[in-house]
Amino acid sequence: MIKYSDEEGFIKAKGIKFREGQDKNIVLPKVAVGVFSRHLFNDVIEKFSCKEVGYISTANMEKNVYILRYKNDEITFFMAGVSGPWISADIEELSAQGVKKFVIFGNCGVLDANIEDCSIIIPTMAFRDEGTSYHYLSDTDTIDLNPKYIDAFIEVLNNYNFAYTKGYTWTTDAFYRETKEKINCFKQKGAVCVEMEGAVIASVCKRNKLDYFTFYYAGDNLDSTEWDERSLSGLSNLDKKKQVMLLALDLALKINN
Repeated sequence: MIKYSDEEGFIKAKGIKFREGQDKNIVLPKVAVGVFSRHLFNDVIEKFSCKEVGYISTANMEKNVYILRYKNDEITFFMAGVSGPWISADIEELSAQGVKKFVIFGNCGVLDANIEDCSIIIPTMAFRDEGTSYHYLSDTDTIDLNPKYIDAFIEVLNNYNFAYTKGYTWTTDAFYRETKEKINCFKQKGAVCVEMEGAVIASVCKRNKLDYFTFYYAGDNLDSTEWDERSLSGLSNLDKKKQVMLLALDLALKINN
């Protein structure tokens, strides 16, 4: 059983870490874009003007943080940590360094076979089937997602002629335990997809009074007799996924005010 406490955490986020010669007093651009795919992350680093300004340190790896110049504007850019505990730490450390708004996106599994591969899903509520969010907000079965920026994002989608679905998501932290029983249960409750971070992003940002938008591109299909991987592999349908990356960057420009 998770015991919720409304007190401030005993350990405080101190911000990103720095290498020799980097500015330890830097304040990051207030809008950050985080992507879960390392392939899309590396593609942006190669294509756009990106300056490495520090890194997020974990016990077993370091993740570089960049200031990305996109269409004459500056955005904080990072590779988002997969799972609730990891993405919560990313948000905590980056907000301690000046980030006020987050756009975070990645792949999800679909619970409706009619949702096309690599099409966009805008989650409006998450079922909390994980642990991290319960340390940030009190015990409820669901949490509303994306209270801001949906209309702005739909404008971006229309500009790129991207198909999209709005609906509920199921956030879990045990993807090997996505059983048929659970899939049917959450589908009957209205969930159209499953992922690992949505409820956590919402809870961390709500508690810390940060703005955010999170969305998904459709990957593997769980609405079938057998698991259908579709384009779950990072390199599958990569050209389409690179277009999804532009959706996040364009939204970041829209909300950078």
